[in-house]
Amino acid sequence: MAEDGPQKQQLEMPLVLDLDLTQQMRLRVESLKQRGEKKQDGEKLIRPAESVYRLDFIQQQKLQFDHWNVVLDKPGKVTITGTSQNWTPDLTNLMTRQLLDPAAIFWRKEDSDAMDWNEADALEFGERLSDLAKIRKVMYFLITFGEGVEPANLKASVVFNQL
Repeated sequence: MAEDGPQKQQLEMPLVLDLDLTQQMRLRVESLKQRGEKKQDGEKLIRPAESVYRLDFIQQQKLQFDHWNVVLDKPGKVTITGTSQNWTPDLTNLMTRQLLDPAAIFWRKEDSDAMDWNEADALEFGERLSDLAKIRKVMYFLITFGEGVEPANLKASVVFNQL
């Protein structure tokens, strides 16, 4: 049987929990509470069910999005929102306008091992990552955990074809 052409090599890049940045963002919330101040106009404060993840582009050029690889080890839901912000260690505040649309939503129902997702949005978001990889070495994500899921229950990566 004839092949359809050469096999494309795939590259799987994990989304990694950035504990330091998540903690810094939580400290911002606590600091505002302690001082009795309000957030800046348009600022996005991290909520208890949110964490910051990062994707380090091992390779930046000639990547074509193939698929998300998201696994929850228990029923629940995660929303992965990309950010347009290039954070630096001094942590400029995250603004709502820096959150990218669409978000990718993944969930696992009770009594099922299969993952479901908002396919069209997740695919569109994934395709944007190929373009963003050309100009970034790191991409940050805000992941919202729902229905009893927490970071320990999530394994997520993005799979690209190398062109």
